[in-house]
Formats: sequence, structure tokens, C-alpha cells
Amino acid sequence: MLGSVLHSSLSTLVLYPSPPKPGCCISKKLNVRTGQCKNRVEKSARRRTMVIGCKKENQEVGFQASERLYLGMDFGTSGARYALIDKQGTIHAEGKRVYLQYVREETMDWAWSWKTTLFSLLEDVPVHLRPLIASISLDGTSATTLIIDGNTGEPLARPYLYNESCPDALPVVKSIAPVNHTVCSGTSTLCKLVSWWNNDKSDKKSIILLHQADWLLWFLHGQLGVSDYNNALKVGYDPELDSYPAWLLSQPYSQLLPAIKAPGTSIGHLKGDVRAQFGFSEDCIVCTGTTDSIAAFLAARATKPGKAVTSLGSTLAIKLLSTTRIEDARYGVYSHRLDDKWLVGGASNTGGAVLKEIFTDEQLEKLSEHINPMDASPLDYYPLKSVGERFPVADPKMEPRLHPRPESDVEYLHGILESIARIEAKAYILLKNLGATQADEVFTAGGGAENEKWTKIRERVLGLRVSRATQTEAAYGAALLALKGAQQK
Repeated sequence: MLGSVLHSSLSTLVLYPSPPKPGCCISKKLNVRTGQCKNRVEKSARRRTMVIGCKKENQEVGFQASERLYLGMDFGTSGARYALIDKQGTIHAEGKRVYLQYVREETMDWAWSWKTTLFSLLEDVPVHLRPLIASISLDGTSATTLIIDGNTGEPLARPYLYNESCPDALPVVKSIAPVNHTVCSGTSTLCKLVSWWNNDKSDKKSIILLHQADWLLWFLHGQLGVSDYNNALKVGYDPELDSYPAWLLSQPYSQLLPAIKAPGTSIGHLKGDVRAQFGFSEDCIVCTGTTDSIAAFLAARATKPGKAVTSLGSTLAIKLLSTTRIEDARYGVYSHRLDDKWLVGGASNTGGAVLKEIFTDEQLEKLSEHINPMDASPLDYYPLKSVGERFPVADPKMEPRLHPRPESDVEYLHGILESIARIEAKAYILLKNLGATQADEVFTAGGGAENEKWTKIRERVLGLRVSRATQTEAAYGAALLALKGAQQK
């Protein structure tokens, strides 16, 4: 159910002295304060790996030992996952990690946590499957931005998270960008770059802007300054022209912008030290990634215009395949390029993170059982975890609305689920009114896809067929990008 996917807890940093033998999970446990390690057997639910279609000691079931595999990783808002597939799309192994909570100078060190999680996921891949991996790709949260030392790759400031707004930079960005451009939002990558540029007084030579996915991929391929046109959209890259626009290149901070490739393009071979540490093959390549919501769309394999994917995770993200490109920062609407079509949509701050703050996993499951999804809830909420909304209303000052709370928890949950569904419906109506291809079917990805009552509520509110995507994890979409990169090599 939904609750199990929304689970989050503190984790302990896990380091491995050497790759464990198949079927064994021996690890070292590091005390962050003392730096002392103690051997233990990894039994934590925070490290979950499922192996499909194979046995220990490379006794193959369902695929040949000579067949190549493709690794995708998804770095979402609360944790990361990996999926390992073959060229037919069959999953051979998958697993997930909750981000480690590490505070440095009273601030959560997200960069350290993401880096640690990356190498933990690589360690979680079954040892005997690693030599079969031909390519790797990953996705990250859209507009999560890092300012990097171009010589060392180290962050020069704390990361700007996907939903973080920089209103101080918005007037400057609006003065240089076209009216209602995607970057004309306080949460855009460009606003974050401008805010840092105007407030940081250090020497700005040899500095690079990277997105979360770009930076993590750098640890694998070693070439600083490479991104993809999905992640670069919110810094101002024009995917239709396949270049940065002149109005952006004329700015002094344009020197920080990364080189752009299509998602799923080979960057280079996996670094030798990473290859040696984990036992990957010498010809394993690393490919450009994408954003988490696009990876979820790719996983659903919704290939015809009018097909849409709603990702119901910590937040709500909508992607609709359209023959027409639409952009309007007034509503947080933007279009990503997908070959010769466009993925139009946006991302709301409502979603599962709000539910997690109110209900436990067990409550979400049990209370949902008592909801009649055919009955409309009279409760009118706008569920937000904190102040600010991005889409279908772009309002950094919007207040959460979760009252009045009825005595019945069933009624309260019903009202929240239905209110999120109304926000989703408003989003699809907005996209149609702005000129996108009309949605005719919605696939659901993320934790919310597992809640059948919520699916029925959404189907009624949207007036569309709603079903769970065959593959719901963004990590699967990232694996498809890795497959694409290997085939184009």
C-alpha cells in the first residue's frame, strides 16, 4: 500500500571493505562521530534487494550468462532505487535505499547523503550480475542544483533542492527571459544560479553548474560539466533549438553552464577505480540521465499522444505526451522533449509527503479499506507540507489547507485523497486549455499507484481511465535510458 512506499527513517552509513560473496551481506558499520567500524551482518530493512531470474554462483534462470544487462538508478525526494534489466525489459534485480540523515553545521548534508547512497546502491547489485552490466544511467529530481568546483568536483555551496524557491532572483530572471518562460519561476534552476551568483562573493573561476543527476553520474564517468536537455530545461536550455538561447549566453554566469547531450547518450566508460571496486566489466559505459518524473514516464511506456503519467510519490508530478509544446510559467507548466514529441506538465508540492506527516503506514492501509471511492467527499483541502505551490498554480505564498478536520480519520483521509485528485484534474484541464493534446488515459507511478481506493477516486474525479503502469518505478525508466545508450554506442 501507499504507506510502505512513504516510509522514511534514519539510517546508518554502510561501507563495504570488499564485494561480499553471492548470498552474503557482510558489511561494516561506521560510527559517523568516532569513525570506528564494526563488522556486522546487514539485516536492515533500509537495504532491500530482490533478485529475479537468477541464482547464486551465476546459475542462470531465464537468461543466458552472455546476455548483457542495463542498470538504472532513481534518486527521488526521500530515497533511491535501482533496477537491472535485460534488452527485453525483464527485471533481474532491484533494490532501494533510504537517504542517510547526516547533519553538518546544523544543516542536512544532502550532497554527502546522495553520494553515499549512490555507492551503496552499486554495492547492492548482486555480485555475479555486475560483470554483465553494459551501461548505467540515473535520474534525479528536477531543478535540484549544485554549484561545483570545476577542478575537484566538490560542491561550493549546499545544494538547492527541487522545491526551493529563490524569489530574490526572480525579477532579474524575468528581465532577461521571454515572457512566461519556464525559468520565470522562483524554483527554476536559473533562479537558483542567479541567486547564488549575486550573493556569493568568492572567485567564480573554474566553477560549473550541475544538476543532481549530472553530479552523481560524474562519480561514475569522471568528466565534469555534462548534462542532458531534460535536466537543463529549467536553466534555460532550448530543447527545440538544441542549444542555449542567446539571451542566456549573453549573461556573465553563462560560463558555468554544462555541455548538453540527449538523455541516454553515452558519455564514456565507467571509471577504472569504480569498475575495479565493484567488479563491473571493462566495456561498461555511463550514459546521460534525465529527471525523476520523466524516468517514471519512460517506465510506463506510454508511447502515444494523449497518454499521461501521474507520479504519486512524495509530490505529485504530471507528464502528458503531446504533439504540441506548451510553456507558461504563470502556472508552472513546461514541456520536455521526448524524441519528436513533447512531454508537457508540471510538478505540484502536494502528494504523499503530506499524508506521511498525518498518518502512519498502517493507518494509511487500514483507513483506506473503509473508504467508498464512489462517494464524493465534501471536504475541500489543499494538502501541502509547507507554504508554496508550483503547479497547477505557481504561488510561493500559498498556505496549506487541511482544516477543518472531521472526527472520523476515514473521512479525513478520504477528503485529503479526493482533494489531491481535484488538483490533478485541474492540472489536466489546464494543459488542455493551454493547447496540449487532450489526455485520454492516465497511468500511475509511485507509491500512490498501490492504493486501489485512491485510484478509483481519481478515476471518478478525472473522468478518465486510470490504471497502474506495468512498471511504476523511475529506476526502470533510467534503466531503459541505459539500454538506449548501449544500443546507440
